[in-house]
Amino acid sequence: MRCFSFYLTNLTNLLNFLFPFLIKIPSKCLPVQIENMVALVSRTGRHLQRYEKGYRLVVGCIPYRYKKSQEPTSVEDLEVLVISAQNGQGMLFPKGGWENDECMEEAAKRETEEEAGVIGVVQDKLGPWHYKSKRSCIMHESYMFPLLVKKELDCWPEKNIRKRRWVSINEAREVCHNWWMREALEELFRQQSRNLQAQS
Repeated sequence: MRCFSFYLTNLTNLLNFLFPFLIKIPSKCLPVQIENMVALVSRTGRHLQRYEKGYRLVVGCIPYRYKKSQEPTSVEDLEVLVISAQNGQGMLFPKGGWENDECMEEAAKRETEEEAGVIGVVQDKLGPWHYKSKRSCIMHESYMFPLLVKKELDCWPEKNIRKRRWVSINEAREVCHNWWMREALEELFRQQSRNLQAQS
């Protein structure tokens, strides 16, 4: 039993080490077994966490899609993906710590894949917002990126601890319990409205 525990611990450490390299390899180049293992590993710990001027740097995404067509005509067609909080109370957008071995966009995409199980195209940065952690006295500086979703994964690292749900902008305003995420949502809404007006 001790050998099995040792093997499992070392396998997890190896996958955590390889994860940043493996996610850069196009999935069609990986054997299905390795692709599935990579999809089920989530980074843990804060030893690589970035801090600046006393603020923990946090990044995330607002995953979105247009529900009616590939050529949306109205921002009312916009849906966003929310996920359940780890404690199960309330819904939010995927986010987490920005780490030293990745750029801001990579961190945001990684957190979104780990927590929400979606992959897509990252767009212009929103923020920053400053807030105090509810669990500790640490101050956070947070940035969000709109992410146009291209793929929803069947398996992802936090599938067993989070639920995900597509909702309208109005519903997201009601269910999202973080004030700064609601502000980021409004910024996304204004940005998409301007983009659609420019196209018409």
